[in-house]
Amino acid sequence: MSISLLLGLGNPGREYADTRHNLGWRLLDALAAREGLSWKSQPAFQAETTRWDHLSGRPILLAKPQAFMNESGHAARLLTSYFKVPNAAVAVVYDDLTLDLGLVKVSLRGSPGGHNGVADVIAKLGEGFSRFRLGIGPKQPPEMDLKDFVLGKFTFEQRRQVEDLLPQFLSGLDLLLTSGPDRAMNLLNRRDQS
Repeated sequence: MSISLLLGLGNPGREYADTRHNLGWRLLDALAAREGLSWKSQPAFQAETTRWDHLSGRPILLAKPQAFMNESGHAARLLTSYFKVPNAAVAVVYDDLTLDLGLVKVSLRGSPGGHNGVADVIAKLGEGFSRFRLGIGPKQPPEMDLKDFVLGKFTFEQRRQVEDLLPQFLSGLDLLLTSGPDRAMNLLNRRDQS
């Protein structure tokens, strides 16, 4: 089934804009900028959304929930219910501490890996959606509190690395959208991304 809802996870508010936890939003912003799309506030869905008329001929709704991360599932449920989008047509884009910075993985199931936003999406929607996971690890220093790390900002070097990798992340997302999760997993998860 083709993806028709692309959900990026992040936290609203200027203080969170450049944090590791907002990498999902960062990638959707880059996609919207590339395609010349404008975000629109949709309070009824607790999200900002934009519609992308994909080259495949089908529209894809991009959405950034505007509740805090651990309540991301509410917007996901409102959007999927209103637009009648089955879980198999949903892809969630988010940061993943278990992957090194710069790595991308696509998966269809598994634990939330300590990610409260993903845990809430699973709680509100159930399983069966695609996950586009963007590495932000490893946690440095190791003794740092997990919350402080994910809500911390990228270092200057890391920010530059993310900017350099955005085209690669976007091509991975394009692969997921045009070829589906199975092919994306085969090509992205096995690739030596170092």
